[in-house]
Amino acid sequence: MELDLLTLFWLFLAGGLAGFVDSIAGGGGIITLPALLAAGIPPYQALATNKLQSSFGSFTAAMNYARLGLMNPKELLLGVLFTLIGAATGATVVQYFPADRLESLIVVMLIVIFVYTALTPKLGFEPRPHRIPHGLFYILFGLLIGFYDGFFGPGTGSFWTMALVLLLGLDLKAATAQTKLFNFTSNIVSLVVFIYAGLVLWVAGVVMGMGQIVGAFLGSTMVHKREVKFVRVFFLVVTGATILKLVLF
Repeated sequence: MELDLLTLFWLFLAGGLAGFVDSIAGGGGIITLPALLAAGIPPYQALATNKLQSSFGSFTAAMNYARLGLMNPKELLLGVLFTLIGAATGATVVQYFPADRLESLIVVMLIVIFVYTALTPKLGFEPRPHRIPHGLFYILFGLLIGFYDGFFGPGTGSFWTMALVLLLGLDLKAATAQTKLFNFTSNIVSLVVFIYAGLVLWVAGVVMGMGQIVGAFLGSTMVHKREVKFVRVFFLVVTGATILKLVLF
C-alpha cells in the first residue's frame, strides 16, 4: 500500500520517539505499533513493518553502547546465538498457537518487575557478584526470552534488563546496553520470518527506521552521560506504560 508524504513524516517522528525511549528502557513498540495501525496499515503488515523499523533502532543503540564502552559484543556471542535459536523457534511456533493466551501471565510478570524495582531503590545502582555462571545464563535466558520475543514480544526489554541485573549482577546501564544487542538479534529473526511471508511494507519501515536511528543514538548517548537513577526512573515509566497498554488495549 502507498502512504502519502504527511503520513510518512508522522511515522518518521514516531520512529524517532520510539527509538529514543526503546534505547533507554525498551517499550518502543507501544509507540510505533499504534502509529502504524493509525496510518491504516493492516495488523499483520503493521507487525511485520514494526520489526523492520525497530531493527534499525536496536542495532544503532547496541553499536553506540559498544562504542561508548558499556558492552562488548564479542563477549556476548553465546547469548546472541541462543537468543537467535530461541527467537527462531518462537517465531515458528507462534504461527500455530494463539499468542494472546500469554497476555494475562505477561501482565502479572511485568507488575512483579515494576513493584520489585519500585520497592528496591538501590537495585542496579552498582555491579554485584553474579549468581549463576555467565555461560549458563546466556544459554537459558537466550532460549527463554528469545523464544518469548519471537512468539509474543511485549516487555522483552524489561525481562532482559531485570534478568541481567538480578542474576549477572550488572548495573542498569550495562544491563540496558546488553539488552539492546539481544533485542536486535530477536528482531532480525522475526523480521526474516515476516519477509518470507511477504508482509513487510518497506517504504514505511525504512522511513521509520531512519527516525529510529536518530532517536536510538540520542537515547543511548544520554544513558552514557546520565546517572543510573535516570535509567531507573525511565525504566519504571516505560514498564508501567507497557502494563497499561496490555491491560487497557
